[in-house]
Amino acid sequence: MFEFLFNQYRDYPTYEIVLEVTAILFGLLSVWYAKKDNILVFPTGIINTAIYTYLLWKWSLLGDMMINFYYVLMSIYGWYHWTRKKENVVEFPISRMNTYEKKVSIVLFIGTIVFVIAVYTFFDKFTHWTSYVDTLVTGIFFVGMWLMARRKIENWILWIIGDIISIPMYFVKGYSFTSIQYLIFTIIAIFGYLEWKRTLQQKII
Repeated sequence: MFEFLFNQYRDYPTYEIVLEVTAILFGLLSVWYAKKDNILVFPTGIINTAIYTYLLWKWSLLGDMMINFYYVLMSIYGWYHWTRKKENVVEFPISRMNTYEKKVSIVLFIGTIVFVIAVYTFFDKFTHWTSYVDTLVTGIFFVGMWLMARRKIENWILWIIGDIISIPMYFVKGYSFTSIQYLIFTIIAIFGYLEWKRTLQQKII
């Protein structure tokens, strides 16, 4: 079993394995902090995504590489957004999407898909089915990150969908550690959604 999962790392440079494991640890921390609605989701997330931006470029997963670069930028935005207060009260608490945000999400999703297709086509990277899946996942995660930065509960639904799709994609590409990371992400995201939902219900009561 161990050999089946990790045999593909046999020929990988040691520093890449170390970077991948380091990124995974910070990624798990980031998702856990997001579940807890804790501001530390952003600094831990920045470390995770900065490392993955480099690794994904090496692995030729251009769509996911752009996701992670975008995550770095959105983490900075989210960090600022979450700390904004008005008369010592958090200005943007957990909430549901409004009509405007739904429209922006659709535009962002479609725009991202079109952009990633253009990039893959330009670099002639549509050579494996994972490239097409990566394009879809990129659109899902772009919207998910934007909604998380705005503290919208629907971000968890998109994370769950994208994480589930990513599990087999990374395993097939030979990155078992990252595949396992997305399996754990899926579990945490489910609990994250339930926890944020309870928080919203308490506010209504």
